[in-house]
Order: sequence, then C-alpha cells, then structure tokens
Amino acid sequence: MELFTLITLLIVVAAAFAYLNSRFLKLPDAIGIMVVSLGFSLLVLAAGWVQPGWFAHTRQAVAGIDFDRVLFDVMLSLLLFAGAFHTDAAELRVERRSVMLFALVGTVLSTFLIGTGLYGLSRWLALDLSYPLCLLFGALISPTDPIAVLGILARFKLPESVKTNIVGESLFNDGVGVVIFATVYELVLGQELGAGGIAWLFVQEAGGGVLFGLVLGYGLYRLLRSINHYQTEVLLTLAAVMGGYLLAQRLHVSGPLAMVVAGLFVGDRARQDAMSHQTEEYVDKFWELIDVILNALLFVLIGIELLVIEFEPSYWLISLLAIGLVLLARYLAVWLPYRLTRRWLNLDNNAPLMMTWGGLRGGISVALALSISNAVPHKGLIVAITYAVVLFSVIGQGLTLERLIRRLYPAGAAEAEPQPE
Repeated sequence: MELFTLITLLIVVAAAFAYLNSRFLKLPDAIGIMVVSLGFSLLVLAAGWVQPGWFAHTRQAVAGIDFDRVLFDVMLSLLLFAGAFHTDAAELRVERRSVMLFALVGTVLSTFLIGTGLYGLSRWLALDLSYPLCLLFGALISPTDPIAVLGILARFKLPESVKTNIVGESLFNDGVGVVIFATVYELVLGQELGAGGIAWLFVQEAGGGVLFGLVLGYGLYRLLRSINHYQTEVLLTLAAVMGGYLLAQRLHVSGPLAMVVAGLFVGDRARQDAMSHQTEEYVDKFWELIDVILNALLFVLIGIELLVIEFEPSYWLISLLAIGLVLLARYLAVWLPYRLTRRWLNLDNNAPLMMTWGGLRGGISVALALSISNAVPHKGLIVAITYAVVLFSVIGQGLTLERLIRRLYPAGAAEAEPQPE
C-alpha cells in the first residue's frame, strides 16, 4: 500500500471513529476511539466467517502496517514532546523526587517483579518461557501511558501532587522502560553483557538522552528568543523534535528521554522570556492539535491490531493471570518506594492505589512487543499477553478510573466542573 494511501485511510478512519465517540459514546477521547476501533475489528472478524476472501485482504492490509516503526520513528517523538511541553514544569520541580523515584526505581522494580512472576506462571503452566524473555515482557509492559488518563484526570480537582506524579512519571518511565527493554533484549538475543556492559549501555542511553535533550532544548530556546515570528517559531519546534529524534538515534542515546527533557525545558523557559503571547498561543495550539491527531491514530492502530494478533487457546489463561500480575507488580513498585521514603514525599496514603489504577499501559508496550524478532521463541505468546494487558488497562481501568477518583477523593470529585456537551 502506498504511503499516502495508508495515511489517508488512517486519518479517515480515525476521524470517523472520533466522531462516533463524540456523537454517541461520549467517552474520554483515547478510550472512546479505541472502543470503537475494537468494535470495528470484531465486526471484521465476524464478517470473516461470511466473506473469508474480503477478511483476508483486510487482514493483509493491516499486517502491512509496521506498527512499531510507525510509533517509534514517527509518532513517539512528537507525542512525548507535546506531552512534556504542556506539563507544568514548576509543579514537576516540586515533585521531582517522587517522579524520579517512581520512574527509575519503580520501573526497574516492576520489570523484575513482572518478569519473575511470569516466569513462575510459565513454569506452572508448562509453557517453558526463559527468564530473560520474561524479564523482556516485564520491561515492555512496565512503562505507563499518560494519554488515555489525562482526559479523565482533567475533570476532577485531584491533589496536584498526585496528578503531577502520574503524568510526570509516565513521561519519564516511557524512556526508562525503552532503555531497560533494549538492555534485556541484548540478553535475549544471546549477547554476552557483563555487569559493566549493562551499566554502560544504560548510562549511554539514559544519561546520554537526558544530556542531549538539555542541549537540544537550550538550542531551541535560544533560537526562539532571537526572533519574533510565530510561523517560523512553530516550524522551529517541529524541526527540533523531528531532527533531534533522528540525531538521537544516530548518536545511540535515548530519543524518548531527549524529547521529554527538551519539551520540559522549552515549555518552561521559552514561555517565560522567549515567546510573545501570540507565539505562545500558536505554538500551544499547534502541539495540542498534533497531540490530538496522533493519539487518535495511535488508538485506532491499537484497536485494529486485533486483526493480526494470534490468540491460541492456550494463551487465554496466562493472559488473564498476567493482567492480575501486572497490576500487583505495579502496586508494589509504587507502594514499596513510597513506604520507604514517604517522609520526603508530598503524597497522601491514597496515592499508591491511585497511581496503580491510573497507570495505564498503551501503544509503547504493544510496539515494543511487536518489535521483537520473529526468531525469538514464544514471540506470539508475548505479543498476545501484552495486547490483553493493554486492552484491560485502557478499557477496564480507564472506564472505572472515574469511580475510583470519586471514592478516594470525594471532595475533588464534588468540586469538579461539569464537562461541556
């Protein structure tokens, strides 16, 4: 399929699904689009019984979409920069200790808890998954995605510390999770990495990504400060993100972390003294639209991936058990650091539960699972488990998150402003 045809079809489908959600379902954007997309996929699967030829053609077209490359090479840099650019950097500085604690320690702890738990489940079910492969699943499923939950959180007056930790942690643990995944993937492929090699790879990717993001953000800030022409300034931000992400890949540093750091730097410093009010308004609206469009496309892609993911009968039980395992590991990965350091953290006792249920998994987990080489044993099982966890996370947790917020923070829920129709 030609690139222009593919983009056109995805845009048309995303617009149609977004309309159906806004007109009828009225769910938070990301969740609603994914629900409609899943419904469409189920209809296509049902139609396959009547028209096998048409179904095969549709499935082949979806299989031709290289999901992991589309996300990592096109969408991810723009989404992360947009999310970081619109994050309150001042509030994030206040919560920096807890955000970094959960993004670093929490993600590493979650990886080992999930990996060890999955290894035990696989032995119990006689599936014979290797421990490195189980750790790989732990690495790809540990990063949380702020996109789907933001629309729900915006409706309620949650404590700013909790909201900032959920959003801030997810921005950083995306990059941390990708770095951990790349490190463990080397072990799965049989590469000999000693403790020193693992440490260096992590420092090079994560530390290099943060440093490169600071340099990129500062350079963009200086360029924006030197002119006052909003069209050019919008173009400069887009060029910095796309060109910077490409350069980060060439330098073998973490592009996701670089985009988060650059977005935070520019969103904070450039707003203060590098952009006029008119420029700030146009840059804000531009990146808001980029965020909305790409998120619609992303959740459409997640939904239609159902057409190409194989679910063997033997996968269902371990997928259901994995959902519970991921939730338990997420809670422990938040609760343990919280309990050990709570005297230094500005969080209440409800925060671990809120961050557990609000820590939704999304497109990054699916893309990482699909990026695993077909030569790796049990790749199909890992992809199926990942997809099951993401579906439950976005739909199950996403649709019940409002109820949890009302239960944990009734005052904030009562004060929430009604949403316009």
